[in-house]
Amino acid sequence: MRRTGRLLAVPALLGSLGAALVAAPAAAPAHAAEKPAVQVVAAEGSSITAEAQRIVAAMDVGARARSVVMGHIPTTDASALGDYMASGLGGFILMGSNVPASATDLRAVTAALVRDPAMPPLIAVDEEGGDVTRLPWDGLPAGSALAAGPSSAAEAAFAGRGALVAAGGASVNFGVVADVATGPASFIFSRALGTTADDAAARVAAAVRGEAPFAMSTLKHFPGHGAAEGDSHRVIPATPMSMTEWRRTTAPPFAAGIDAGADLVMFGHLAYTAVDRVPASLSPVWHRILRDELGFDGVSVTDDLGMLVSSGDPAYADPVGNAVAAIAAGSDMVLMVVGSDASTAGRMAEGIAAAVKDGRIPGDRLTEAAERVMALRLQIAAAAPTWRPCPECTPAG
Repeated sequence: MRRTGRLLAVPALLGSLGAALVAAPAAAPAHAAEKPAVQVVAAEGSSITAEAQRIVAAMDVGARARSVVMGHIPTTDASALGDYMASGLGGFILMGSNVPASATDLRAVTAALVRDPAMPPLIAVDEEGGDVTRLPWDGLPAGSALAAGPSSAAEAAFAGRGALVAAGGASVNFGVVADVATGPASFIFSRALGTTADDAAARVAAAVRGEAPFAMSTLKHFPGHGAAEGDSHRVIPATPMSMTEWRRTTAPPFAAGIDAGADLVMFGHLAYTAVDRVPASLSPVWHRILRDELGFDGVSVTDDLGMLVSSGDPAYADPVGNAVAAIAAGSDMVLMVVGSDASTAGRMAEGIAAAVKDGRIPGDRLTEAAERVMALRLQIAAAAPTWRPCPECTPAG
């Protein structure tokens, strides 16, 4: 992984949150009494990679498939959440239906998702701020407001936002929009951090740096929503943009975020038809570009696969088929929220495992994906503190 260590707290930033937070010893999750299936020794760098390889090697195909699926059910019930994660899903995405009224209550929700604290799932949230806010207590500037200011403001805002994510018990923020908005009429304008490649790149890199002490940063929506206009929740936006033009106008913020240490890249359901006619999330070509041209070695994750189903294109009507195609193309983790239920993640995992067994997905491809996801989980276990309010503390600043 690009970043093998991270600070555990930045007290000087806490004043911007309007409250003080301190790192506390981790409380035992509800399931801590259960004997973990695998004993994990915390390590960093190449040791984490080797440990991830060892753990994945001990898994059967079904377990590997479950480990690359990020699940979701709409509840705050701790017992239901614990039971849901017992199958071995590699992650969980928090939506509004999982977020109670306070960060304290949210920590109870996220604690219930962790079966083994030495190997926690990726607990993700879409916390861009502004138009895309899951944490009601996040009043920090975002999107176009940050695009109008210096990159230092983006760094400060995402430092505060990352602290809020961590304080709620989440480890991954799907929050850094690396798209370049072409102007106010753009679908992504209010969420983007710039209207030119250079401006967006500077703020994206700053946002990743700001978030780094607290949460794993995710760049989205690769290869870029600004060039492919339209609401990808309803259609598959397309553009005829050439690779030469993409490298000049659209790639720089992703490259800058990767160089700054972003841990994940989220693929959009966007068709750059001059490169590949299928959506980038299902395109082996775009996955190779991310790895070989931009040098990304972290976890690639799909945007909500339910959005592909909602496009109405019959080629993408089967969510399990979409998950299989995404892993085969090069994605390391798949997720689906729109149109999903409590059985969806399990069915996706079963479909991925079946595709490995019948040869549609090479076994090495699933192993590679599972190892990348596992390495990030181990990195989180080794580095992340548990946050709690500190009423007696005075916020810095």
